[in-house]
Amino acid sequence: MDLDELRWFVVLAETEHVTDAAAQLKVTQPTLSRALGRLERQTGAPLFDRINRRLRLNAYGQIMLEHARRSVAEMDSAAERIAALRDPDSGTVRLTFLHSLASWLVPELLRQFRIDAPNVEFDLHQGASYELLEQLLSGRADLAILSPEPESPAFAWHQLHVERLCLAVPRGHRFASRATLRLAETADEPFIALGDGFGLRQLTDELWSDAGIEPQIVFEAMEIPTMEGLVAAGFGVAVVPVPQPDRGEPMCVYIPLSHSGAKRSVGIAWIRERPLPPAAERFRSFVTATSS
Repeated sequence: MDLDELRWFVVLAETEHVTDAAAQLKVTQPTLSRALGRLERQTGAPLFDRINRRLRLNAYGQIMLEHARRSVAEMDSAAERIAALRDPDSGTVRLTFLHSLASWLVPELLRQFRIDAPNVEFDLHQGASYELLEQLLSGRADLAILSPEPESPAFAWHQLHVERLCLAVPRGHRFASRATLRLAETADEPFIALGDGFGLRQLTDELWSDAGIEPQIVFEAMEIPTMEGLVAAGFGVAVVPVPQPDRGEPMCVYIPLSHSGAKRSVGIAWIRERPLPPAAERFRSFVTATSS
């Protein structure tokens, strides 16, 4: 059904007078009458009783009025939300990011951006790398801050930060006094790791392979803080990013790995061929300029 004709029907139902409704809507009476006729044919029932050249909304019309009002309101709401989303000064950025970036990088970027764009809203979600890429592909997110760089050419990417990787061990561990460490030296250690599908697990698998290690994985976690907590409790060791100052687990010792590939590239990704809404484009431009 035509949305404009639903609006016309609402006015006609409220006035029950073709002349008055046509004047209010700024359309001709014949145009309004034809629109009513089309609506009644589509509905399969008369919506008004015609009494002495007057209209009276009948039971069918009452049902139609209830739903027409609801439909018009929903469409108006959708238009308002779309307009807000497309406003670079007060739109909404749908941003998704890694759990491990939630305590430092992402909050700092948001804090800096909101100084210049205080009216832009954010719809925030966090998850594993594979989940973030799925959200981008499905259109549920505009931008993702994640690691590693997506392999598919469908994604555009800009590097924001490079983190060194290290081995987290419990205090008192035999490696705790070391300044650096080769991963090959850890072949006999029990490991705490992230589950398959996580970006850090992908990088760790590559490091284990390069070191010729078939790791003994005693637990697969969902978040890096869980890995660090289990390391601190003595359940094993873990490959994690070197923590930000004052962000590490107090009962862990973090030993940099000497392997040249022991690093994690963190960046912002988006769909290459999909234009970003203005607010999201503004945030992307800000973030990429900040990291240049």
